[in-house]
Amino acid sequence: MDLKQLRQCVTLAETLHFGRASEASHISPSALSRSIRQLEDELGVMLFERDNRSVSLTAHGERFLDWAREVLTGWDVMRHRLAEQSGELQGEVSLYCSVTASYSFLFELLSRIRRDHPRIEIKLHTGDAEHAIARVMAGNEDIAIGARPDSLPAGLAFQAIARSPLVFIAPAGHPQLRQLSRRVPEPKLWATTPMILSESGLSRQRTDRWFRELGIQPTVYAQVTGNEAIVSMVSLGFGVGVVPKIVLDNSPLVGEVSVLPLRPALAPYEVGLFTLEKKRRSPLVAAFWSPAVLAR
Repeated sequence: MDLKQLRQCVTLAETLHFGRASEASHISPSALSRSIRQLEDELGVMLFERDNRSVSLTAHGERFLDWAREVLTGWDVMRHRLAEQSGELQGEVSLYCSVTASYSFLFELLSRIRRDHPRIEIKLHTGDAEHAIARVMAGNEDIAIGARPDSLPAGLAFQAIARSPLVFIAPAGHPQLRQLSRRVPEPKLWATTPMILSESGLSRQRTDRWFRELGIQPTVYAQVTGNEAIVSMVSLGFGVGVVPKIVLDNSPLVGEVSVLPLRPALAPYEVGLFTLEKKRRSPLVAAFWSPAVLAR
């Protein structure tokens, strides 16, 4: 058993696909299969159930995966501490964020990292912001940028970098824009207004709570993955949506929609960095928590 085998095992456990895992590990599927079999032979247990169509972790594999991640994290922490003592941090950090977050925060954040730690390599992945926490908790990313939930999962660290209001938006030419823009919502009007909402996540939770507290049963026209798509559908006149203002500010369609000044306002997003508490020990990850890096 060596660290390379452990990394290959963790990659296979995260992808559950020999083709993708072998590509990520830069070896052939047959070489990956031999490596996993050798690991299983040394342990005396099966880590994976596999057939021609699927791969899944066994109960032994689940326990081994937790241990393997701990070992690899510990190794990285020690390696990076020694590098730090030698005077220069170096290594790779995986970072996940939405496309909007990449526009809004990454340039300043990575510019400061590049200035202070030029030998840190960034592996950037983009996708739906609602997946940020799950990807960190699963060990797929070292750091993610996202909105802080009402309660943090155990073992997760968060560092705020910005706040963004969560706003209702309507098409700029909506025939009932004046009525919708009244600060105190009119229940009958809002009950019949088509709503375009996130499928799930913090925005949907807060919007559902807003309607519930006002005693309104909304008409949901569409449930969408991705805030950018909500802005697009609202601009085309399909209904009223709810998005973080930071998404709207970065949208090319900002001029096609109007923000509704409603009261009570939705709770704002607190946007920041997520990582596992245990990874805060890593000098590479700790570099992103530096006040000099987070200053805006």
